[in-house]
Amino acid sequence: MRYAVQAEGLVKHYGETRALDGVDLVVPEGRLLGVLGPNGAGKTTAVRILATLLRADAGHARVGGFDVVKEAHKVRSLIGLTGQYAAVDETLTGVENLVMIGRLLGISRASARRRAEELLARFDLTDAGGRAAKTYSGGMRRRLDLAASLVGRPQVLFLDEPTTGLDPRSRTELWEVVRGLMAEGVTVLLTTQYLQEADELADDIVVFDHGRVIASGTSDELKATTGAQVLQVRPLLGEHLHLVAEVISDVLGDRPDLTGGQATVNIKDPKVVPAIVRRLDDLGVVAAELSLRKSSLDEVFLALTGHRAEEEPAEETSVAEMKDKEEVSA
Repeated sequence: MRYAVQAEGLVKHYGETRALDGVDLVVPEGRLLGVLGPNGAGKTTAVRILATLLRADAGHARVGGFDVVKEAHKVRSLIGLTGQYAAVDETLTGVENLVMIGRLLGISRASARRRAEELLARFDLTDAGGRAAKTYSGGMRRRLDLAASLVGRPQVLFLDEPTTGLDPRSRTELWEVVRGLMAEGVTVLLTTQYLQEADELADDIVVFDHGRVIASGTSDELKATTGAQVLQVRPLLGEHLHLVAEVISDVLGDRPDLTGGQATVNIKDPKVVPAIVRRLDDLGVVAAELSLRKSSLDEVFLALTGHRAEEEPAEETSVAEMKDKEEVSA
């Protein structure tokens, strides 16, 4: 198997804080790797090292077969990068932004103009191409930013939380763009704290927490690691929820979560479900909804880390990410 991205033992310090603590990553050519984790987990630091914007304190990495330190210029010729915030020049029009990127890449003015028009059409921005980027909506800016990262026809694309701050519709539109790139054979490394995003797009997933990779596999493989399915019971009458909780606790010996007017609990043996249903029936409790499903990625993340992916990070880790951003912008 050929790998577009290979990293081994990446370490990055900020004082006594380790933003990365021995990270290994591999991305096969033509696949999308989803890197999950909360803010401050080290995802952005890893991307910036792979994109040659930062140097690791230890470890090594190759992109497209080239060392990210010794052959940084070759790596840059192969990659595109879209960060968490749109990096377009708001005073320039959509066309001017893309033509400028093309010219910086050494493309002739005529070729840069043709590439800009092609990308604006692809991202449904043709009608807005003559307008200043500052007049664009958030979703349009993100699409323009992604278009800018594709001007040089990259073989490997780094998307660092590209849908941060987008509404659900804009997020879905961007997912479709990413799927189109994957269909063309572009290798993608996508960082996100939105677990649904990884579930929708990723061929493979790694989970970051406190600068380390704590789990990896396909979405289904990660879901199987909990060794449990999820039972959800919503009583027809809200006042019966406490009875549902008592029955589940008696049968399983585990108190369910009662968020959202329903009882939710992990079960390892689905054979217990009929016993729960019979007990509820004996008590006259009618279930408006009853489902048994596989664990979600959010539940997997909670089981692995003890917190949800979108919770705030520990203070010392978020400080490391802030220093990381300052170093890049300096």
